Amino acid sequence: MTRTNGPPAPPSPAAADAEDQSLRIAYDDGVTDRTATLRVWRGDAAGGAFVDYEVPVQEGMVVLDAVHWIQAHRAADLACRWNCKAGKCGSCSAEVNGRPALLCTTRVDAVTRPQDRVVVVQPMQTFPIIRDLVTDVSWNYEVNRRIQPFTPAPGERAPFVIAEPDITRVEEYRRCIECFLCQDVCHVLREHRGQDRFFGPRQLVRIASLELHPKDTADRLAQLRAEAGVGLCNITKCCTEVCPEHIRITDNAIIPLKERLADREFDPIRSLWRRLRPVPMASSIPAADERVAAPARPPG
Repeated sequence: MTRTNGPPAPPSPAAADAEDQSLRIAYDDGVTDRTATLRVWRGDAAGGAFVDYEVPVQEGMVVLDAVHWIQAHRAADLACRWNCKAGKCGSCSAEVNGRPALLCTTRVDAVTRPQDRVVVVQPMQTFPIIRDLVTDVSWNYEVNRRIQPFTPAPGERAPFVIAEPDITRVEEYRRCIECFLCQDVCHVLREHRGQDRFFGPRQLVRIASLELHPKDTADRLAQLRAEAGVGLCNITKCCTEVCPEHIRITDNAIIPLKERLADREFDPIRSLWRRLRPVPMASSIPAADERVAAPARPPG
């Protein structure tokens, strides 16, 4: 091997041009001859319309890549919310060909309509539109604040000793990335605009993660039946179908909550026992400022 001093010689013009071509994703230079038309909804709360953009399609390209290409080459003012581009932050939620999906995990070649090479991208229809593909999902966080947090028994402190099956059950709920695709597809919220009487699948998963936690002592069943409106869910499982984390929302969260509520409210023996048993003294119930929050899980 021969070593030389000083900086390496610059590449030849032909080599530099070849390297540049291999790194470019451009429409006009012939790098790719495959294209698709992204029909993107543009507008705000006052109204808007779909605008077509012809986009070059490369192997492995996702819809978020196509949106970024439009921002870089055709419409710099196109609004789109995103963060991790890895399917873990839940920021880039939208609807592709009418189906709620994460833009960063939806392959362009998988959703391009074969008859016209069109991909329709629009904001989530359940939530108020801010601009273009960005919606106002703050209602979900407002609802979440109304749910009583994790409340262990008085005097009980972490770390807790919990059976493995109980840990596994709760961990499924914790996989939620709050993309709110399940909220978007839920017909109670989407078609019937039931935000005033139904919390939606995401918040029912949140309640299930607390109610089914073996160390939680709070009682949220009254809220579940009233303002959370769990009875309005008719278990069509559409929320489960769109969940990017594959949480079995209907089977493992909503139905167990329905069963727990039915046992409490409609079982005659339980109802009789509830009337006969003594009411706990107010002093035995911890005040809100005395409740112990659940410890954060260590990384890894």
